[in-house]
Amino acid sequence: MRHMEMRAEAIRNLRESCQQVATLVTRMHPEVPKLEHAGTQGEVIRALFELTKQVEVIKKHLLKLEKDDGSTLV
Repeated sequence: MRHMEMRAEAIRNLRESCQQVATLVTRMHPEVPKLEHAGTQGEVIRALFELTKQVEVIKKHLLKLEKDDGSTLV
């Protein structure tokens, strides 16, 4: 049972970290236009989008793991 408790705690911690990253990325968006350089703005927006996508990938894997009851078919 200890294994499942450790897993649940890790999932909670990772989810919280994902939320923090998402909050920071959201906070960055309004600053991009202030750069006043189209090329840089475009690259920064693309990078922020990629960060957002990768956070969503992590969240998806955490959800899958959370739903996993630990059993495997042999």
